[in-house]
Amino acid sequence: MARLCLVTGDQLSAELASLRALDRDQDHVLMAELADEATYVQHHRKKTALIFSAMRHFARLLEDDGYRVFYRRFDPSSEIRSFTDAVRAHLDEHDIEEIVLTWPGEWRVLDMFEGFEREFGLPVTVLEDDRFVSTPAEFAEWAEDRKTLRMEFFYRSMRKRTGLLMDDGEPVGEQWNYDQENRRKWTGEPEAARPMRFTPDDVTREVLDTVGEHFDGFGEIDDFDLPVTTGQARRALAHFVEHALPCFGDFQDALPDDEDWLFHSRLSTSLNLGLLDPIEVCEAAEQAWRDGHAPLNAVEGFIRQIIGWREFIRGVYWLKMPDYAEENFFGVDRDLPGWYWTGDTEMRCLHRAIDATRRNAYAHHIQRLMVTGNFAMLLGVEPRQVADWYLAVYADAYEWVELPNVLGMAIYADGGSFASKPYAASGKYIQRMGDHCANCRYDVGERTGEKSCPFNALYWDFLMRNEDRLSDNGRMTMMYRNVERLKPADKAAITRRANWIRDHIETL
Repeated sequence: MARLCLVTGDQLSAELASLRALDRDQDHVLMAELADEATYVQHHRKKTALIFSAMRHFARLLEDDGYRVFYRRFDPSSEIRSFTDAVRAHLDEHDIEEIVLTWPGEWRVLDMFEGFEREFGLPVTVLEDDRFVSTPAEFAEWAEDRKTLRMEFFYRSMRKRTGLLMDDGEPVGEQWNYDQENRRKWTGEPEAARPMRFTPDDVTREVLDTVGEHFDGFGEIDDFDLPVTTGQARRALAHFVEHALPCFGDFQDALPDDEDWLFHSRLSTSLNLGLLDPIEVCEAAEQAWRDGHAPLNAVEGFIRQIIGWREFIRGVYWLKMPDYAEENFFGVDRDLPGWYWTGDTEMRCLHRAIDATRRNAYAHHIQRLMVTGNFAMLLGVEPRQVADWYLAVYADAYEWVELPNVLGMAIYADGGSFASKPYAASGKYIQRMGDHCANCRYDVGERTGEKSCPFNALYWDFLMRNEDRLSDNGRMTMMYRNVERLKPADKAAITRRANWIRDHIETL
């Protein structure tokens, strides 16, 4: 009898562990476009189209490579809505002796997989997802007995393990991290780069028709141009290394008002789908430095995001789930403003970040952390709503990478399990990193007036409301010294303005 391998929509790698375990002549590969997976949050339509198209292309690749592939296309009227439904339907039609899986990207899916043996009375093997450098077990061992988890120290261990940017056991350039050199404001020079665009083929156009007909949620799909195959993703990687990587480091934190991409790679969608291997991406960047094409601060910053931050965040997710999803350190319960789904706000930085998200299913890390995330934290939005929004609107978002980034970094809902302080900032930070404020109806120089930037009063009010939770944090000392300097009348005015903003949030 045959074995059955279920491949999820973010496991589109020919080197997937469960695929390598198969006998191509007799074992079965099952893939399915499922209503439950497509709708459990209000996914960006471009994200849904990307996953369905990449799945269909990958299924064709596997068939051409000799695998026996069984593929279910999206059918809104089908009773087969979940992974469990799809496996059950396959078992009803075929004699299967074992189910072989690769570790998935979400706790709820792993929980589902681990129930298959009881559900179907068959042995189930869940293999390690070795597309990552580190495993959850290895991360747990690294984290054991540490009072705090810090990405920097984990990152150094990943550099040593991979040998990336290492010479004779030491970091090239004699330092590990060049983040301090990667915070320049972009003023128009050098000219911004653009990610490589891909014209939809017949497969993708058919998917776009399906999504356009059956999904009426958030996001535009008319200009779909994302890579949907490994070949396209590798071309996008080469394009980034050639045209954008040399300037990526200097301007990776910049917030220009009129640029969606600047020098960012847009490769995270391909990495998280499985179209690109993280080591091949890092090696391409490293080679650019060794060839003299890109400076060290750019290459190190890019590699740190992949083998440092990406691996670290995955480790945190599997270490702390499932209870982690319920973290709410500040005890907040406000609803996410409705304009997070439309961009219809006169706060320029938020409008631009959300509008770009609506069009592209993408925003870069500073837009996510210091604009949309920072504002949600200062406003006091209930963490689960914030996390669900991030999971829905970004094409690269899967819970293993999205949830810790939101709860741990963007809104500090976990109380600092790995971030050393909340990433709270007033409008001054946004002004310093870009030119949104020059095009905004609100005055970033005012704290409490009718036209004052809402970030400002909310920032000071956030510090005052949470002093008992945060004042003992050594990295917050300077902030709380500034709070102490405020006169009682200033504090009262801040509270009034912050309360007014919260009461009128939908009209800002």
